[in-house]
Amino acid sequence: MKQLVTALVLSLIATSATAQETLTQRAEFVKAVTGHILEIRLLRVQLEVLDSGTITGKAFGRGVTGTWKWKDGFFCRSMTWGDRELAYNCQQVATDGTSLIFTSDKGSGRSAKFALRPATP
Repeated sequence: MKQLVTALVLSLIATSATAQETLTQRAEFVKAVTGHILEIRLLRVQLEVLDSGTITGKAFGRGVTGTWKWKDGFFCRSMTWGDRELAYNCQQVATDGTSLIFTSDKGSGRSAKFALRPATP
């Protein structure tokens, strides 16, 4: 079941043919997420990733909480979805200008593309 949940949350979303830039610095990542909600509308996923190192939001109607840090050029996070703990994972992050693409296992795993939607004040 844990693998199913992980597959759903990090489901493979087709990326467009636009150029992607891999983010390698914490400051680049923070600039990209500040003031935005990361969203996969089809899957009802909305996450806020804060500079303070916290993650909050919802996925499939259940709460998401977690912590993150930037380590060796990767977004490393621990998360809980509802009452399920998702395994710690370091992910490569890329941007196409309007979305962030997270690829698990330091870039060798599954990818999920999150639209960057402005956070409402």
